[in-house]
This record gives sequence, structure tokens and C-alpha cells, in this order.
Amino acid sequence: MSVNPEASPQLEALPNEPKNTKTSWLDRQFKLSQRNTTVKTELIAGLTTFIAMSYIIFVVPGTLSEAGMPKEAAIAAVIFSSIIATLLYAVLANMPIAVAPGLGLVAFFTYTVVLGMGLTWQTALGAVFISGVTFFILAITGIRKKVIESVPEVLQSAIGVGIGLFITFIGMKNAGIIVASEGTTVALGKIITPGPILAIAGLILAAVLTARNVKGALILSILATTVVAMIVGAVQMPKGLGDVISFSIPSLSDTFLQMDIKAAIGYGIISVIFSFTIVEVFDNTAALIGLTRRAGLMDKNGKIENVNRAFVADGLATMSSSCLGATAMNPYLENTTGIAEGGKTGLTALVVAGLFLIALLFAPLVAIVPPFATAPALILVGAFMFTEITRINFDDFTDVVPAFLTIIMMPLTFSIAEGLAFGFISYSLLKVLTGKAKEVTWTVHIISIAFLINFFYHG
Repeated sequence: MSVNPEASPQLEALPNEPKNTKTSWLDRQFKLSQRNTTVKTELIAGLTTFIAMSYIIFVVPGTLSEAGMPKEAAIAAVIFSSIIATLLYAVLANMPIAVAPGLGLVAFFTYTVVLGMGLTWQTALGAVFISGVTFFILAITGIRKKVIESVPEVLQSAIGVGIGLFITFIGMKNAGIIVASEGTTVALGKIITPGPILAIAGLILAAVLTARNVKGALILSILATTVVAMIVGAVQMPKGLGDVISFSIPSLSDTFLQMDIKAAIGYGIISVIFSFTIVEVFDNTAALIGLTRRAGLMDKNGKIENVNRAFVADGLATMSSSCLGATAMNPYLENTTGIAEGGKTGLTALVVAGLFLIALLFAPLVAIVPPFATAPALILVGAFMFTEITRINFDDFTDVVPAFLTIIMMPLTFSIAEGLAFGFISYSLLKVLTGKAKEVTWTVHIISIAFLINFFYHG
């Protein structure tokens, strides 16, 4: 079709005509069109992620209270620190990743540092603050970006698969399908009970909806499982307004700026601060590799878009978290549920941050969604991430063994960091001992040595 040349000035003027300002701003800010997503998709993804990880509002404060923290202040600290950290990821890094106090880091804080070493929670918060400063320095100097980009392709793929199995293990555990056993460590739970039955039904529903390309498959499964649980009496229905909303917002006064930096330094850099930093760096790095690869933010060379901004956000988030009274922050594996729903930008994270803010009022309502209702989403996401195994080169045994150890040790040790340790150390050793030392960067060797040092100090 031909165009009248005289009409061309009018065509050029079209972009200046009034537009939907709100949508236009969101598109520019979060690059929605560039990443082939929409506001609706990002909203669904954010809601899905929030529901999948909302349990932390109740789990994390309970663990922190065992360290001696006032529980009301711990609840406020966890929610507000999650809001700040997630906003940083949304605005600075434009990633569909919600951030909150990491469960592994919370356990290390309470059971190892406070209860194990006998430090006060104030001293432990001081160590968290210093590790956050270290995070920030590593980010602005570009060192941490070089670290993650030096991770070989085989380990990057293994990390994604390992995280998937770890997520699946968490989902199975939350559903009651897998339980602890003295004789065999883990065992099959009592399947013919409401929790496991509903979780399995929810998993089938989510899988069918996903196979049929139904948008919001995971969130529909979660909501449907919760409703059925109420009908059969597995979950108590709300009896009144008090079971839905609470106007009593918890106070931060007991934990705000209570970190004891001087005491943390006095206790010893290696024993506490180094350990926090090592665990944080590799927990966060592993999560970022798995999540960004799944979200399509990693190119074919293994480079992650805006990764340095994410690292800066990590440092700022951890420093602010310690000031509020919470532990080091971590991108949650449950983000994969939102990513699976199509979340690709920081708008997904912005939605999660907003829902965390609302959760201050609706904490009783959030509690209604039981763990076995979110479990199917976690299990299904593990299946999604398992496809990363096709990227591993099975023809080279010096790649296969480190990949296998990385994958298997994450769920078996219930720790991403320890799975990474086995993977890095075995990769360095096998390559050197088989005459392939040139394939290993000095960064990988240094990381392996750091893990060995951490093993030496903490078993």
C-alpha cells in the first residue's frame, strides 16, 4: 500500500498524541513490550509469587523469636524488610524477583550463631550488617559480577536443576507427602490424610491447566485447593471480620537499630562475618542463576541482565534488614511460581511488595492458605526447572560428576550453598587431576578454597 508523501508529517505526529499515561509509564519503567509481557501477566505473576511465599510471614518470625527477639517486632521486621528488598529488586534491577529473609540464613542466624555460639541476637545482627556492607562493596567494584560470570556452563545448568529438586523437596515436605523418619531419614507420609490428598489433587489440577496453557494455572490450583480444604474441614473457614483483617500493625521499636556492630567485630571476622558472607553470596548467586535463567534474563553466554544492579540491591537490602531487625535477604525460590506464570520484569516484584504491605493488615487472611495448597506449585516448578538438565554435557565425566554432586547435594543437605560447595570443589579437583586445569578459572579455584575454609571452621 502506498503512502501519500504529504501525509507523512501527520504520521510522524501520531506518537505525540495523548496516550494512556499510566500504561506508558509502566512500559517505559519496566520494559514490558521489550520483554514481551503485559501488565495483566505481571499482576498474575506477582500474586502467584506472593501466595507461594507468604508463609514466611509466620515461619521466619517464629524462628527469630527462638533467638530471643520479641515476636511482634520480628513480624514487623520481616514484612518491612521484605518490602524494601523487593522494591529494590523491582526498581534497580527490573527483575521479577521478590526478596525476603532467607530461611537458610535465618536458621544459621538462630541455631548456629545465637544458640550455638552463644552470641546475642544484637551481635548477630551486627554481623549481618557487616556482611551487607561487604555485599555492597563486592557489587560496586564489579567483583561479584565477575564471580558469577566465571561459573562454568555445566555448573550453571546443574544449579538450576538442583534448585528445582530442592523446591520439589520443600513442596513434598509442606504437603506431608514426605516426612522425617528416624530409621530412613525421610519416608513417605500418610498419604490417605486430607493434606497429602488435597496436595496431590492440586498438583494434578495445576499440571492439567498448565498442559492446556491456561494462564494463572498455579494460582487457580492454590485457590481451588484452599477452598476444597475449607469445605472438607481441613482448613477452618473465617468466622468473622477478625479472622480476615487486623488493624493492629506490629511495632519495630524493640529491634530497630539494635544491631551491635562492635561486638560482632570483636567476636571475630572469620568465625561469624565470613560465614554469613559466604552463605549469603552463594545462596543468592545460586538463586539468581536459577531464577534469571528461568525468566529468560540470562543470555547464551551465561550473562544476566542487570546482574550488578541486583547485587547492589542485595547489599542495600541486607544492610536495611539488619537495621530493622531481620537477617540477610535472599531471592526466594518460590519466585519460580510467578516466573512460570509469565513474570519477566520488576513489575512482578512491585506487585509482591505491595501485597506484603497489605499483608500487615490481612495477616489472618494470608494464614488461611495452608502449606499443602502451595505445595503443588512448588512441585510443578521443580519439574519445570528439571529441563535444565539437557544443557549438561554428559560426554565429559569431569563435568558429569560435579553437576551430579551439585544437583543431589542441594536437596539432601537442605542447603543450596552446600550443594554449590560440593559442585565447585569437585569441579576444580577433577579438572586439575585429569589434565584439564586450563578449563578452570582462578575465580572458580578461589571459590572452591573459600568453601574448604568454611568447611574447616564450621564442619
